[in-house]
Formats: sequence, structure tokens, C-alpha cells
Amino acid sequence: MGADLHCHTRLSDGSMGIDNLIVLAKKQGIQTIAITDHDCLAGNVRGMRIGEQHGIRVLPGVELSATDHARGTKAHILCYLPDSPDRLEGLCRRNLLESKKASQYMIVKTALQYPVTPEFIIKCAAGSTGVYKQHIAHALLESGLTERIYGDVYRELFSPDSEKNVLREANYPEPKEIVEAIHDAGGIAVLAHPALYHNMELLDELIAEGLDGVEVWHPSADEETIEKLRKIAKKNGLLMTGGSDFHGMYGVGSVSVGACLTPDENLELLLSYKARRRRKLARAAKAAEKQAEQKA
Repeated sequence: MGADLHCHTRLSDGSMGIDNLIVLAKKQGIQTIAITDHDCLAGNVRGMRIGEQHGIRVLPGVELSATDHARGTKAHILCYLPDSPDRLEGLCRRNLLESKKASQYMIVKTALQYPVTPEFIIKCAAGSTGVYKQHIAHALLESGLTERIYGDVYRELFSPDSEKNVLREANYPEPKEIVEAIHDAGGIAVLAHPALYHNMELLDELIAEGLDGVEVWHPSADEETIEKLRKIAKKNGLLMTGGSDFHGMYGVGSVSVGACLTPDENLELLLSYKARRRRKLARAAKAAEKQAEQKA
């Protein structure tokens, strides 16, 4: 059936709680999912416990925010199966603080343009570790000021081309630093939806820095993009993952759990990746030791 390795919950910018997400996955016939909330690991332990109760395998993960300063774009790096997730907590806290600074600006600016209060916007983000654009749009929807979350008002507020936009981008660490932090925590680093944020050049750079994989299957990727990413992954020995990037009602369009999947064979490669990497390193160390003995 495959696995959905990109799901968000109410802890970040999703609208659904962990328990309901897992029940939905079960109803959809998906046996493996990953919870990848933005800069937040808080749902992993609970997710795995609830998953066991429903017969759903929940892989621990997190989607870490980065800023590609050289190109002026943002990037998201997925981390899977960290051995020491606590080593990522400091990075998550710093990223969430940067996100909070940006969201405070957007909240205040929105409240100046529309008859909503900052307090009400924050209330719409209850349960989340931050306030995201979707929460601001939700407050406007609740107030009867827009017909839907992603409509004309959303574009007016959050499109760079809009003269009335309230955008303020957070300043996150460089992608290279994120990959290093993931490896330091014993995790697997995968570049999320590279075409969505125009990260194709960045992908080449991160491969040289030890990136482990790339998200090939994503709702934003057409067949041409998927094929291009597959070729890059095969050429460079990268893991290939896929996921729906599920956000519930905060998602763009009708995207449910399982809309995009990681094929079973690729899931198994992900699950066995660290063990295979350890064996490879052990063989390399043994060969180097043997070579040194021969020279001596």
C-alpha cells in the first residue's frame, strides 16, 4: 500500500489532532505514516503510542525550517527516525522563536486591516506551537470576512505580489546547518518538496553535504518533476520518499492522508538505511585499517 511520510497535526499548521489523524489513516488503509510537524517533535511519542493501539506504524519525524540566504528562498528539511531527538530540541526552539517574531508582525498588520483582534487570531491557533498563516485566515473566516481559508483575502495578505501583503519571513538557519543537526541527532535528512520552493539548485548543493534523500512524491510535483527527481536520486544514491503533506482543512485543495505515498520498496530502504550505512562505514574503516597495515 505504501506509506504517507509527510503529515501535520494541530501541533503546527494542521487542523487535526494526532488521534484523529491516525484513525483517518486507518480508514484510508494506510498502515504507515510519519508525523512531521514544523519544528516540533512533541507529537512523536504520543503518535507512536496511539498508532500501536490502532495497528498503525507511526514513524517519528519533524519538518525543520531553513533559509537559503544565497537565493532568498526558504527550504524544508524532513528528519526521520532520529536516534537522539533531544539534540534537535534547541534547534526547534530557536526556529519557533523566529517564526513567532514573524507571526507577531503579521498578526498585528492583519488586525490593522481587518476587524479582528490579535487575541482572537491567537485563539484560533490554540494547541499549536506557533501561529501560522492558516490560523490568521481561520480567524478571518470565523469572523465572516472571507468565504474560505485560501481565497482572495489570503492572497491579498500573503502574496508577495499584493500591495497590501503583511508578509514577514522568518530568518532560519542555512539548510546545510539543518542537515548537520539532523545527522548529529542520528536522523535521516530528506529535502522536502524541492520544486515547490524552487530548491533544485539547493538540492545539488545538499547532496554534496551528505543529504540522505529527497521527497519525490508530493501533491505539488507533476509527472515531469517526479521523473526528474527520481533520476537525481538514482544517480546520487539518495533515498526517495513521498507524502501527502496533509494539513486537514488547512491544506491547499482537497488533499487527504495517502494522496501521495512512499512505495513499499522505498519505505524498506528508509527503514534499513541507518543499518546499511553503519555496515558501509565499518567496511570502509576495516579496509583503511588493512591498507595501513600493508603500508607498515
